[in-house]
Formats: sequence, structure tokens, C-alpha cells
Amino acid sequence: MLAIVFAFTFLLPSLGTGALYWFGHVNSLLLRERAQRPLPLLLAAFSFGVAAVVLYQPTIFDALLSQIMTGMTLAVFITFLLSLRWKISAHGVGVGGALGLLLLFHLTGPTAATIWGLVSMVLLAGSVLSARLALDAHTPGEAWAGLCLGVGLVFGFSIGLWLNS
Repeated sequence: MLAIVFAFTFLLPSLGTGALYWFGHVNSLLLRERAQRPLPLLLAAFSFGVAAVVLYQPTIFDALLSQIMTGMTLAVFITFLLSLRWKISAHGVGVGGALGLLLLFHLTGPTAATIWGLVSMVLLAGSVLSARLALDAHTPGEAWAGLCLGVGLVFGFSIGLWLNS
């Protein structure tokens, strides 16, 4: 399972972005310019989607794993769509999704472990947004929009799954 997640969420998107750089479709691996982000994000969304399909094997893997991968695919795809016109923080979307998931776990069954995990995640999210601002990679609006998109997608996706169950 870890090999599948690693291959489809890190290895393939990284190699694909490297290939885009090699063939001149992006001018930097840092993707600082908004115009450089759509192709790598689309590639990542496709790769994440394949991982969600591969992990959808209820007899082998817990259904939650495929649902999380589907949500991540949706987050990356929406980030791709927004990046066609605006440079929303993909780091903010990712950390917002993680924060939203821990918040959801806390709200559905609070324990000492989840409260400390939640506090740690809030600090991590603040650190990530602060770093993106300190590096001048984003404006405050782009960073906060990314965080809100990540948290909002987790809650929206969770409500949708709950209504369908």
C-alpha cells in the first residue's frame, strides 16, 4: 500500500515534472510562476486519480484510503483549475486538507491523541503558510485561500460521503 501511495503521489508526479522541465515545458522545477503550474498539477491530479482507482479494492484495502485519495485528486484538480487564472497556494491546499481531516476526526470522536494531533496540525499549518509568505511565494490571500480550499474540500467531501451512506 505504501509503495502504491509513494509511486503515484510522489514518484510519478516528480518524474513527470522533471520530464516537463527536460523538454522545456516548464522553465524551473520550483514552478514559481503561475503559468508554469498547470501542466504539473494536471499530471499530479491524473496520477492521484490512478492511485485512487488502484486502491479501490475493498477486499484488500480499507475504503477510507481510496476515499482520501479521491479527495486528494479533487483538491489537486481544483488547484489546477484555479491555477489557470490565479496562483492559489498548493501547499496551503495540502496542509488545509490534512488539518480538515484531523479536525473531522476530532469532531466525530474526540480523544487526547486527536486534540494533540489537531494542535500540532494547526501549528504546522501556520508554519507552512508563514513560510510561503516569507519566501514571497504567495500573497496572504493566495495562502489563506489554499488553506480554506483544503479544509472546505475535506468537509464537503465528508458530507457527500455521509449523505450517500
